[in-house]
Amino acid sequence: MLKENLFKLSLMAVAMTGVVAVNDAQAQDEAAKDEKVVITGSRIRQSQLATASPVLTLSREDIEKTGLTSVADVLQKMSASGAALNTRFNSSGNFGMPSDGGGVGAGGAEVDLRHLGSRRVLVLVDGRRWVSGASASGVSGAVDLNTVPLAIVERIEILEDGASSIYGSDAVAGVVNVITRKDIDGWEMNASYGGFGDFVTGIDDGDTTSIEFTFGAVGARHSIVSSFSHVDQNVVFSKNRDLADSPVEGTGTTRGSSATPTGRFLYDDNGTTVNVTPNDGASGLLNFPTDFHNFTDDDRFNYAAYNLYVTPSQRTNVFTRAKYDLTNTVSFFAQAMFNNRKSQNQAAPEPIFIGPEAGTGGIADTVSIDVTNPYNPFGVTLDENNFIFAGRRPIEAGPRSYSQDVNTYFFTTGFEGSFDIGDSPFYWDASMSWGTNRATQLKTGALNAARIKRALGPLAECQADPLCVPLNIFGAGSITQDMLDYISFTQKDVSENKIQMFAANITGDLFEMPAGYAGFAAGYEHRVQNGFFEPDVIAASGESMGIPASPTRGGYDVDEYFIEAMFPLMADSSGASMLELTTAVRRSEYTTTSDVSFDQTTTKFGLLFRPMTELTLRATMAEGFRAPSIGEFFNTGARNDATLTDPCLNSANETRCEQVWGPMDFVALANLGQTQISVVTGGNDQLSPEETESSMFGAVYSPDWFSGDDFIEQMNFELSFYDHQIDNAIGAVDAQLQLNECVVNGNDDFCNGIARANGVGITRFDNGLQNLSRIETSGSDFKLSMISQESDLGRFKLTWRNTFVNEYTQTVFGQSSGDLDGIEFGSNPDRAIPEWKYDLTLDWAKNDWSASTTMRYLSKIYESCSDFLDNTPNSLANLGLCSNPNFSDNSLSTNIMDETYYFDAQVSYATQIGGFNSVISVGARNLFDQDPPRCTQCDLNGYLPGIYDAQGRYWYVKFSMRP
Repeated sequence: MLKENLFKLSLMAVAMTGVVAVNDAQAQDEAAKDEKVVITGSRIRQSQLATASPVLTLSREDIEKTGLTSVADVLQKMSASGAALNTRFNSSGNFGMPSDGGGVGAGGAEVDLRHLGSRRVLVLVDGRRWVSGASASGVSGAVDLNTVPLAIVERIEILEDGASSIYGSDAVAGVVNVITRKDIDGWEMNASYGGFGDFVTGIDDGDTTSIEFTFGAVGARHSIVSSFSHVDQNVVFSKNRDLADSPVEGTGTTRGSSATPTGRFLYDDNGTTVNVTPNDGASGLLNFPTDFHNFTDDDRFNYAAYNLYVTPSQRTNVFTRAKYDLTNTVSFFAQAMFNNRKSQNQAAPEPIFIGPEAGTGGIADTVSIDVTNPYNPFGVTLDENNFIFAGRRPIEAGPRSYSQDVNTYFFTTGFEGSFDIGDSPFYWDASMSWGTNRATQLKTGALNAARIKRALGPLAECQADPLCVPLNIFGAGSITQDMLDYISFTQKDVSENKIQMFAANITGDLFEMPAGYAGFAAGYEHRVQNGFFEPDVIAASGESMGIPASPTRGGYDVDEYFIEAMFPLMADSSGASMLELTTAVRRSEYTTTSDVSFDQTTTKFGLLFRPMTELTLRATMAEGFRAPSIGEFFNTGARNDATLTDPCLNSANETRCEQVWGPMDFVALANLGQTQISVVTGGNDQLSPEETESSMFGAVYSPDWFSGDDFIEQMNFELSFYDHQIDNAIGAVDAQLQLNECVVNGNDDFCNGIARANGVGITRFDNGLQNLSRIETSGSDFKLSMISQESDLGRFKLTWRNTFVNEYTQTVFGQSSGDLDGIEFGSNPDRAIPEWKYDLTLDWAKNDWSASTTMRYLSKIYESCSDFLDNTPNSLANLGLCSNPNFSDNSLSTNIMDETYYFDAQVSYATQIGGFNSVISVGARNLFDQDPPRCTQCDLNGYLPGIYDAQGRYWYVKFSMRP
């Protein structure tokens, strides 16, 4: 199939070359033809920039004013962006793997539009689909934008509308098209340095250095541009941010781990539950009960101090694009890029959770502590007959470290050109692309559960292994280096995503209508995508004390055909009034490596009406789809340790719990204090594509009131209303929803797959991926831009972009979530949808000076303020962490993450240095040191890193030079 399509594509390119060669003698000045351009959201060349779909363009100048060093950070500041992975997320699997099989994306960065998830945003580079990311923990269905360096970006076009009929799968919430730099004649250098700095608090960390060189040459028949860039972002430790590290903020000791540095042990002693931990300072050979005390929540371990607040990342990129005009109408082009990312995450020492209630679903649940173990202080064997649970945090081993090394290669080559038929010009291109994203991750501080079992078991079994060293998990500093050497290992995981594409497109005028020429675009694309995830053999076998991992391998190929047409239905002689209809249809035919086939046909219709010169009205209706990702199709199993509230801890639900699971020990359940529960999911190669319906209508108003105005030169208003509905949304049933439906609402259908051990804690959920839900969201965007006249005060530009979310609901098996906008929900990563976001930017320029300041606003977010310590002295309400506490029933307490404002500013001065044109810029992000609102339900660092900036003021200086 691959060779056949290559051959077809080659024949097409040769045929087109022959056609344009015939017309070469009559070729006219190409500059006139180039007045028509292709804008993201349509493949038809057109002369007007206003289209039926809204497109936001961020120029290189706009990007430089932010002082940011990554494409993802720029896009995540937009008002239409939702919570997406970035370098403020510090999770490499210590909470588990997501159900989609895509891995945690450690060190990566993505973009989310309309809060519909990164997998529902299509990322293009120069109009071509980009390779998905890989961070050695799965096969992702989303693009890691750290693979696209800012150094190569000319502009970014964001289509804020569905476009599957134009681009195929994934273009559900919108499309991000990164346009690279092309016609550069000369060279330029840009460098920046910045970091968090505060003279009052003494914060000084997170230094980031960026340097880039760009060279280009333009000749009579050729152009070439090359770029080299390197970004080095240093670490920020959670212990250096009080919001992330302080127990008072709800993320420290009282909300920490029950696996303590001295050990916690629960077992049944002839009907009495023993729940103890060694006394402070107790070490050596301990005696029970004299060296122990009853475990309390004050004994919990504060793992936050080991976490990272901003993860370190080094990104190096080399990029080259060349174009050569073979004739006046035919050009050859080639584009190549290599990107390397080295990044790191860190977590507290890997906990040793053992016993039937450990809930790992693996070997650790079968570990016993034998009476012959020389360090066992209890004088009895703890096994399946009496053992409940034990937790020990081996701080002697140091923190877990996850180091990623990610290489991305992308190469495109092809031909493009034009020809005339009569008076009508036609433009064509034929290209081939190959992309690979391959990642390896090394985890140090990993523990082998099988060896722990042997080292804690019968002494004779340990002695039979010449390497085995009996393990002492009782008391402070009890684990020696010899013990660590036996139970520790270095874990190596690998994952990869590959894409191959072969495409041919043509666009031009079909025929003349009374209001103008009807335009069209048509094309064919053959795409092959493959991916795999190979976890370390110990992790794959279930012998790791950490999260077990299952291998993933698979792929699919797709043939796609599309046609798009634009019909000018009405136009007056002055051009003030016009009506235009656009329509598109795309056929996509998929075949997976498991021989599953499916087809999808999508359509789109758009209207553009200009009743007068100043006013443009537009509307679109579109069908869309998202094919299941490789991880969703072929993942053989993923475990996620979700932070849940067990409703069986509420005495009102005890009868229902025993009805479902039989006799239960509610005292042992309360003593267990279970917060993280394993949820096991897996892929499904029988999944159907997600199907979407999108609509948009709006207006663009550019009044001419200001003609001759002494101050305002131009003003534009833009208002758009959007609506998205996704059916057959792929996912696993939310574990908390499933648990609540089973217990609280008495729905037996939701109890399937929830397992408990010995009538105590939940040991696992079994819920694989399904086409199970509907997602509906609607809202509006309002944009205002104003440019002033040049005056003695300089020139001003005002830009105000707003996004309002009217509704966001998820319906699973007929159960509606209710409206989620303005509410914190979900986990890993934690999600929230502000009802209103805006950014207001004021730019100023005069002579050699320029300045820019931006105010960003996020409306308040509500969250539950309840967890497993409700109705205790350490409940969130009793600690004073809830803005709306309910002291009679802590479970009804809520917290408000208040309205948040961020101010960014930059001042620049242009001058000559050594005869070269230079610009020096100084700026600050979060100028007034706004702290992110405290989140009591968030898993790490006490705030929502996908929504808010990191704590601290960030200063930077930039320098650029060119001839």
